This record gives sequence, C-alpha cells and structure tokens, in this order.
Amino acid sequence: MSDSLRNKVVVVTGASSGIGRSIALESAGRGATVILIARNRSMDKLKQIAAEARELSGAASYTFATDMGKNDQIDATFKEITKVTKHIDYLVNCAGFGKFEQFVDTDRRETAAMFQVNVLGLMYFTRLVGRVMIEQKTGQIINLGSVAGKIPTAKSAAYSASKAAVIQFSNVLRLELKPFGVKVMTVNPGPVYTNFFNIADKSGKYAQSVEKFMLDPDDVAWQVVHYFGSNKRELNLPLSLAALAKLYNLFPTIGDNLSLKYASRK
Repeated sequence: MSDSLRNKVVVVTGASSGIGRSIALESAGRGATVILIARNRSMDKLKQIAAEARELSGAASYTFATDMGKNDQIDATFKEITKVTKHIDYLVNCAGFGKFEQFVDTDRRETAAMFQVNVLGLMYFTRLVGRVMIEQKTGQIINLGSVAGKIPTAKSAAYSASKAAVIQFSNVLRLELKPFGVKVMTVNPGPVYTNFFNIADKSGKYAQSVEKFMLDPDDVAWQVVHYFGSNKRELNLPLSLAALAKLYNLFPTIGDNLSLKYASRK
C-alpha cells in the first residue's frame, strides 16, 4: 500500500458493506483518515471496519450512525464531522438500495424511501459537504450511480430512475463546482457481488443470469480510489456494459429489444 492519501480525509456513506466498505478500506490502505457512515443497525460491522482501517492507515477513523433518508440525522452527523476534522478531501456517496419488481406492483412507500436515500439524501449531504469544499477551494465528490441509470431493464423502473437522477445531478454539480476547484465524478457499475441483491433480487434469478457481468467490490474500489484527484467525469464498469450503454444511445430501438431479451431476466 502507498501513502498517497496520507493526511487526506475521506468520507464514505453506505460504508458498512459492498463498494462502500471496499472504498473505505482501500482509502485507509493508502493512508487516509476515513469517516464511515451507515445506518444504526449496521454499526457493529461499521466499527469492525473502522478498526481494520486504523490498522491499515495508522490514522484515525470515525463512525457515524446515520439514516441517509432522514435530513435531521444527516444534519446531526455533519455537525459531528466538523468537530473531528476541519477539512474534507473526498466524499464518496455509496448509500442506496433497490428492489426489482414490476412498477405497477411497487409499493409507493418503497419508491419514496428509495428516492429519499438514493437521491434526496445524497443531494442534501453533498450540499453540506460541497460548501466545505468550496471554502477550501479543493475537494472531490464521487457519486455512485449505476449502469441501470443508463440502460433500461424491466422490473427496475424506480431504481433506474433514481440512479439516472444521480447521474444527471452529478453532471450539473460538476459544472457548478468547477470554478471553485471542486471535482465531481460519477461511478456507474454494473452488477456487483454485494448484499444489494439480498433486497433487490430475493429470488436470486437475476443475479444468476448476469453472473458473467458481476464485479468484485474490491476491484471497483481500487479503480475508484485510483481516480481520486483526477478530472475523470465518469467511471463506467465493466467495459462491456459501458460500451452497451453508448450503443443504446445510438440505437435505442435495437437496445430495447436486446434489453428485453437478455438484460431483463429478473
């Protein structure tokens, strides 16, 4: 491991598992001070990850129990973060969830909760941290979108819409923050071996059907952290799905047919 992030502060939401956990540990392995955020029921795991991060970095690590769907908790956590650090170099928004089912059968409360966490909570927290970075005149915000926000598949209308919102929010935010020296990158992974599918795909059928596209969260994390500080706009993974997303924009009718045949096996 290098010391490329020594004296840097990395804030990660959704840090108790999956890509968030891997990014936190990858950052710590490069010397960063990490601030880990997850829901209250994940705190035992989060504290274990924080301890592992301290061993890797030799630096401090902090944990905060926060429901990213609740603005009052976000406010409280942000205030506590400002007490333990005066600067934030990187914010990685990983918190989010999805559920695969026909949209007409979706519970509107689940859809609202999904947007509250995936989009509105992300936007609200980013607004708070973005102000810090503007004052610093430096920093980078990394938002976890998804290939689902670029390529439509059946039974993912609400989730795909939430991730499309994250992608477009990031695109506009990039323009607004550029004059202040603050960078914005969107990460759009395809399916990843994480707990995400325990909620989104309880049958396990979809995970099996896309197994050849499945990404390892540690590999995703390495690539994300590799681009810390860069001017990269988007990181789309894997390359095969990134290429498919570009083709979809060029040939949407053909893309719809291919999606129905190959990518909508949920």
